[in-house]
Amino acid sequence: MGRSCTADFKIAVLLKEERRLAQVKRGQKEVTATTWIGISYDEMQRMKVSREKWCQNRWPLIERRMRREDCLKWMADHGYPKPPRSSCVYCPFHSNAEWRRLRDEEPEEFARAVKFEQDLQNVKRRSDGMNGVPFLHNSLMPLNEVDLSDYQNDPRQMDMFQNECAGMCGV
Repeated sequence: MGRSCTADFKIAVLLKEERRLAQVKRGQKEVTATTWIGISYDEMQRMKVSREKWCQNRWPLIERRMRREDCLKWMADHGYPKPPRSSCVYCPFHSNAEWRRLRDEEPEEFARAVKFEQDLQNVKRRSDGMNGVPFLHNSLMPLNEVDLSDYQNDPRQMDMFQNECAGMCGV
């Protein structure tokens, strides 16, 4: 399965709402909207020019040269809890460390990921007779059965998240 979650569930949704709020006309080329994207200075390689002629992008954290650690310090200094890296709860690009963190620190979210995997497999079973079984973990085992500690240093389970982002998640 191809990866289109960022495009489908983040970028497209945000652009649709931005287009509505800015009252963008079909075929409009005049810039009437500015999108502020919260990626930090240490991830500036994720900066992308807007594909929409009516929209320009800005990166306020990069403009202020704020690295992720600066953002975390700002949050702590203002009484906010430390946020986890942003990603979908069911992202197949999670590292084992992230799956363990989710399982141990956010069991309800881990249960959502397990249910998502089961629902995905059920849909696949009905739609194409299970010509391939989709799994969220690289071990090709159901997420709730994976012994994550056994795979801690498994080179097959890479932390792909940093290399796969399209630059719209946030800090």
